[in-house]
Amino acid sequence: MPRVRFVQQDGSEKSLEVGREVSVMLAAVRNGVPGIDGECGGCLDCATCHVYVDEEQTSSLPQPSEEELELLSAVSGERRPNSRLSCQLKVLAPLDELVVHVPARQS
Repeated sequence: MPRVRFVQQDGSEKSLEVGREVSVMLAAVRNGVPGIDGECGGCLDCATCHVYVDEEQTSSLPQPSEEELELLSAVSGERRPNSRLSCQLKVLAPLDELVVHVPARQS
């Protein structure tokens, strides 16, 4: 089963097994990962699930939709080229593990 590794600002990490059809946000919320709020439940409406995808993995993921890009313009944490909304991310082959860094704040 694929995994998601959540890296916090202090360097601590939590690695979770995640089904290929489960979003990174949903896995985080279900497993109490701090810093991933997901207030809208994954409806692409709030941007409280902002993460930074490991820079070496960004090209392995689909490009963000226009809706996601619009919401990313309103994130509370610093927006970076590798910023994504975790509600829009799933671990896709050939990745066995997706590494995401949790920003300092969501709101």
